[in-house]
Amino acid sequence: MTHPLRFRQIHLDFHTSEAIDGIGADFNKKQWQQTLSDANVDSINIFAVCHHGWTYHDTKVGKRHPHLSFDLTRAMYDACNEIDVDTRIYISAGVNNQAFEVHPEWRCISQGGSYYGWAVKPTDPGFKQLCFDTGYLDYLCQEIQEAARLFPKTDGIWLDIINKPQCCCPSCMKSMNKLGLDAAVEADRQKHADLVLDNYYKRTLAALREVSPSMTIFQNSGHIQRGDRSFFKYVTHLELESLPTGGWGYDHFPMSAKYAAFSGLDFLGMTGKFHTSWGEFGGFKHPNALRYECAAMLAYGAKCCVGDQLHPRGRLDESTYKLIGEAYAEVKAKEAWCTDAINIADVGLLSSVSVAPGYPRQDLADAGASRMLLEGHVLFDIIDGEADFSTYKLLILPDDVIVNADLKTKLDAFTAAGGHLLLTGRSGLDAAGNAMFDIGGTMKGESPFSLGFILPVPELRSPSINSPLVVYGKSQRLEVTNGRSLGDIFELYFERSYKHFCSHQHAPARPEASGYACGVSKGQVTYIPLPIFTAYRQYGAVAYKDFVIRCIRQILGGTIGFSGNLPSTARVSLSEQKDQARHILHLLYAPVIARGGGPFSPEGHERPATEVIEDLPPLVDIKLSLRLPGQVKRVTLEPQGQTVPFQESNGRVELSLDRFSCHQMVVLHSAK
Repeated sequence: MTHPLRFRQIHLDFHTSEAIDGIGADFNKKQWQQTLSDANVDSINIFAVCHHGWTYHDTKVGKRHPHLSFDLTRAMYDACNEIDVDTRIYISAGVNNQAFEVHPEWRCISQGGSYYGWAVKPTDPGFKQLCFDTGYLDYLCQEIQEAARLFPKTDGIWLDIINKPQCCCPSCMKSMNKLGLDAAVEADRQKHADLVLDNYYKRTLAALREVSPSMTIFQNSGHIQRGDRSFFKYVTHLELESLPTGGWGYDHFPMSAKYAAFSGLDFLGMTGKFHTSWGEFGGFKHPNALRYECAAMLAYGAKCCVGDQLHPRGRLDESTYKLIGEAYAEVKAKEAWCTDAINIADVGLLSSVSVAPGYPRQDLADAGASRMLLEGHVLFDIIDGEADFSTYKLLILPDDVIVNADLKTKLDAFTAAGGHLLLTGRSGLDAAGNAMFDIGGTMKGESPFSLGFILPVPELRSPSINSPLVVYGKSQRLEVTNGRSLGDIFELYFERSYKHFCSHQHAPARPEASGYACGVSKGQVTYIPLPIFTAYRQYGAVAYKDFVIRCIRQILGGTIGFSGNLPSTARVSLSEQKDQARHILHLLYAPVIARGGGPFSPEGHERPATEVIEDLPPLVDIKLSLRLPGQVKRVTLEPQGQTVPFQESNGRVELSLDRFSCHQMVVLHSAK
């Protein structure tokens, strides 16, 4: 019988070249056990098959690493079982260089004839991808079944690098031809890739279930696709890979977690101990960064996982596990207030990715909206079109949400029941550019200008700005009829060209307002005709955020769940433990700075700056206000167990904190 996900997991990489000898020579059971115990680890993903294609246990399917003299997977497995540390068995599924060399017919080939994977040419160093529409899938299923039989007490199987590009290998070409698909057409290649990937999920899950009905399974692609719920039936839980210093940044994980939280599946966050990302030997992030990252996982409803990479000789690095142990000691002390906790939100952010054809992996509108709401301390979930809208006070449709007939029906029912909508950009417009909702205005087409200037009404402006503000991106022209105008749009003198231009960038605004509005509100619907969230993600202008957050606070009024005097760099989330009759307010704070960047090799390759957390200064004199159902009997700071005075007035709980650093849980106890 498997355990549910535990709170303190390690994901242990071991992608080890055949050009290195002495594999596992320094593995020592007592050192392994003591190191994991001292680091407060209660679960670990251990490796069976790596990206190089080598197996690390006795096998009849694959090939054991040529310089490994014993069953290393079993040694790790047995050592963990003796100290009650859960294990999951790692198998590299998408890439396997050893199989790539032995079976060229299994190779994944692009339309242009290059390889897929890290290495696209024969002379490139790196891992190569295999095609799931070949005999490789049979081989992989045999690997899965062998591991499940050899290690029956493991908690599950962990499969990595799961995606299916638009492969044009001989097998895929034959398959597309048989299905009547044209390999020269991208849409047909994508349709075939989707079919192959779905078959992969079905086959690998069936292979595991043939051996074990209860082992967990996770299929990792480094991303949980918003809107594609079909994936959920092929996994037992979710793991959200998000290494802030590895290019993801510190606002990526909250986006993933806020979508995963309403999936109904248990989930964990996955960061790394590295200064950069996977594959880095000898890299260490600052201990304060890992403390913050683990605290953020708890705050957003996730269990914790830290990625590490074992040295080829098989000895766990003491410095690494001292770093992890300090963070996990804090996690261990906080688990009681994070178990079976449900996120509480005022706002549902309807992901534009989730309703877009093909579910694109990244979206500026979603990212910009999430960042704004995090910085504005708005309590929110990220949802898709299948979600239950009735739990939210406000739904936000950012910039380019496609509203089909079914979604329109759900949104109409939501507003009829008293819910509010905030639409931006082209969201809520039909194909002809007309408003699909009664917004209190008339649409007059798209602006011919690549940017515009807005002057919101005084109560929605940034306090220091009383002049037209440039907003990048094409707006929609909106004339207010019987709604309440949110302000004016001013247009350019002209677009920049060789015929006429002004200054270094763009022309200024004409002195007179254009007659078009920068927003309108009527009844339950507010509409802003600008791609404001995309512009915020691209340019980060604080005034954009001020405008939108003020709109949200005006819409929600006194019903808003949280308000306070925290800086925009702080983060807030609220959860509820119903069985314990308590709400938990999570406060997070750590200054994030960018370091590094620029040329980092003799060839002049550029590396982007790395987001780094080093210092954890305290916040002081904090004022907090919450609207909660029922009467609050007591407020405590946890895990300290310290009682905090509070007042209740007009349905809100008001309290103050002298100070906190990094992470503080404020627990509001209700009468059972």
